[in-house]
Amino acid sequence: MQLLKAKKAIVTGGTAGIGKEIALTFARQGADVAIFGTNEERAKEVVQELEGVRTSSEQRFTSFIVNVGEKVSVESAIQELLGAWGHIDILVNNAGITRDGLLMRMTEEDWDAVMDVNLKSIYNTCQTLVRPMIKAKGGKIINISSVVGLTGNAGQANYAASKSGMIGFTKALAQELATRNIRVNCIAPGFIQTRMTDALTDGQKEGILKKIPMGRMGDPLDIANAAVFLASDLSGYITGQVLTVDGGMVM
Repeated sequence: MQLLKAKKAIVTGGTAGIGKEIALTFARQGADVAIFGTNEERAKEVVQELEGVRTSSEQRFTSFIVNVGEKVSVESAIQELLGAWGHIDILVNNAGITRDGLLMRMTEEDWDAVMDVNLKSIYNTCQTLVRPMIKAKGGKIINISSVVGLTGNAGQANYAASKSGMIGFTKALAQELATRNIRVNCIAPGFIQTRMTDALTDGQKEGILKKIPMGRMGDPLDIANAAVFLASDLSGYITGQVLTVDGGMVM
């Protein structure tokens, strides 16, 4: 059974890592998928990969080069997509960056960059899509936060603040839209095996694994499967929640 058959989804930050895996998993579940990213070459490659996992000839895949931190860029892409597809059923806000450093050395540029991409972006996408989703009488919004938004982490004041803010945003928007048949939820990944974690030293990885009861880092597919659950009718009575996918690290 395809849980997302004929659904239309946007995945921001969909050209690599968790976002790419969510896009591919949605496609395998029958969804039409549009990815937002900043690297045109990678975006084209992912669309080709989506074509390779299509489950029907009717599925549509596309990509947009979008700076999610800029409202005009987001609005332009979404309006073009709505013109082509008519409506959007699912929005996954996955785009995110890090600019780590101790607060005493953190530049304003590093603070603003993380806030724009990680937090302002979800205002930009959600504010643009709320009215179309209300008009369509339903929708699912999934924001990809982080366990760091729950616990904090030294050297990541900007990242932790942005991810914590995402959780508060999710809960507020869920209350605003609950009666409109629009569900808004968060996924808080723990340490997931991506290019970000590949950059860690062996010592850092060893220290991280000691904090994870399951004794391993997660796979992007672990997050993608959680996103499918929240995007499908299986989670029809769930909104305003934070689903932590972290191998038991935060309990």
